[in-house]
Amino acid sequence: MLKKSILMGMLVLAGAVLAQKPAEKEILDSFKHQDHLVFKTVNGQKLNMLFFEPQNVKAGEKTPWMLYVHGGGWRGGNRYAPVKACFQNTVRELTENGVAVFSIDYRLTKNGITAYDSVVDCKDAARFLIHNAGQFNLDTERYGVMGGSAGGHLSLMTALGRDKDFKGDDALAEIPLDFKCVASYFPLTTMLNRDVLIGSRFEDPEALRHVLDGLFSEKPELAKLLSPTEYLSKDTPPILLLHGDNDPILDIKNSHYMMEVAKEKGADVELFTVKNAAHSFGGKNISPSMDEINAASAQFILKHLKPE
Repeated sequence: MLKKSILMGMLVLAGAVLAQKPAEKEILDSFKHQDHLVFKTVNGQKLNMLFFEPQNVKAGEKTPWMLYVHGGGWRGGNRYAPVKACFQNTVRELTENGVAVFSIDYRLTKNGITAYDSVVDCKDAARFLIHNAGQFNLDTERYGVMGGSAGGHLSLMTALGRDKDFKGDDALAEIPLDFKCVASYFPLTTMLNRDVLIGSRFEDPEALRHVLDGLFSEKPELAKLLSPTEYLSKDTPPILLLHGDNDPILDIKNSHYMMEVAKEKGADVELFTVKNAAHSFGGKNISPSMDEINAASAQFILKHLKPE
């Protein structure tokens, strides 16, 4: 257990210094941005957001925006993830087209903190931005959410989960959320259908114990509450799933299953499959290319946030 704790500490620390590496810092500095913006303090922990400022905004125009949720297995990672190759040019195209992007930190799953708390934080980040829309010149009606891996799951839950089930900060709790789109990269889509995890890193139920602070079978109600596919209907916002067909971490069966449920429920969900791609679209000879993946995601988001 001690070795495992030390390893997890190293992983979290590695994520925390991501933007300090020369290459990542150079990429981050190529964006006009503001960092260390506190949107919530919970149990003494400050949660920050990184603001990628929009460019080419017309005078008097309110800015549509995207909330970005990082991955890291629900217990690692940080708000600097958008500088990674599979997101970087999407964020760049969005900001160049007048869309703001806010990348957030959230409570990680440890010491009794579960993915439920992570979803609450993500929803509170969106509520905070709506409440403070004037400070950032934001449109309070045109906004969406995106994220990869654990962040892909959390982005789906942020948009689809019922607000009344995920109340956090009392000062923000009554602000309704109405996301216009979701771009979810290589996500976990259900905690009820274990078949989607067969053959992946999380096939062993113990590998996801930290997500619920227990096994899915031990906490069926929480597992259902945190399963995005349970919320699909004809009224859910448009969803774009992006997934590699050779993903050993979260198998593409996750996205195929969501597509099946979406078809049954009449939900607007589409799948962008990347051939030969592992998690985070790693691998040789992936198709479409990383540039094309970034472009497809940006075009989907712009279609729903800036249809003109």
